[in-house]
Amino acid sequence: MPEMKATRDGFGEALLELGRENKKIVVLSGDLEDSTRAEYFKKEFPGRFFNLGIAEQDVLGTAVGMSMDGLIPFACSFAVFLTNRAYDILRISVCYNNRNVKLIGSHGGLTVGPDGATAQCLEDFAITRVLPNLKVICPADAVEAKKATRMMAEVRGPAYMRLSRPPFPVITKESDEFILGRANVMREGRDITVIACGLMVYEALQAAEILKKENIETKVINMHTIKPIDREIVIKSAQETGAIVTAEEHQINGGLGSAVAEVLARNFPVPVEMVAVNDTFGESGESEELLQKYHLKDIDIVDAVKRVIARKKKG
Repeated sequence: MPEMKATRDGFGEALLELGRENKKIVVLSGDLEDSTRAEYFKKEFPGRFFNLGIAEQDVLGTAVGMSMDGLIPFACSFAVFLTNRAYDILRISVCYNNRNVKLIGSHGGLTVGPDGATAQCLEDFAITRVLPNLKVICPADAVEAKKATRMMAEVRGPAYMRLSRPPFPVITKESDEFILGRANVMREGRDITVIACGLMVYEALQAAEILKKENIETKVINMHTIKPIDREIVIKSAQETGAIVTAEEHQINGGLGSAVAEVLARNFPVPVEMVAVNDTFGESGESEELLQKYHLKDIDIVDAVKRVIARKKKG
């Protein structure tokens, strides 16, 4: 069995390491540092930690001011609050002004679980990837979350990273490269390509094992950077396998699937199927129950693969 660890834990560990290495790192919280794991940093560096209360607009506005003084602020809260309640500040103060602010949106997707629909952020990719200057990242596991955190500190300009609440399998290695805008091939295959992000990368790998038993060889891509998306690998995979399935813990509109479809429409159109939340809000429940109910499991990816292969054959 693979190690189980939440991406928010990987972030918290990397943030603490960065704090020890760089005194310009500061952290701001919307009174959720325990949930986002920013508390690791807070305990060791209380003088560089700022809890601004349940006021995400203030969190981002203050982060902008700090960035103007040469600091590197990490603004942490739930994904749904940072991207929805503070959208105007994000759009104008952060992105329009191209400030060096790092946004950490924890508890993304359905797997927030019992907190229910009001805390489950299913539209953050759509909201963030449309904003100029903003980089959008969704790591596949805790190891990748640590690498992404370090990358965010090093690359200038605004960036948003979505993290998850529950522990899920660690599927990447310390030795794997993490390069902004360059996806990682997790498995080679000639018949179909599945492009996934976040916890859906694991589900895609599980689906590939199921499909192998039916003599369907599946290429699995970890698209950890939603923006800038790796256009080259999307086009190359479409040319090699002739069909694409996308998988994400996000609304079917505006997210990873839409980003991939935009690349294909402009460059190399092929049949595409999308595994995502189908234009509905979530509900309260355990993470695994919700993934099953909203059709975000390996078997749902298998079904999508079979549909898209049938379309490819008809074409």
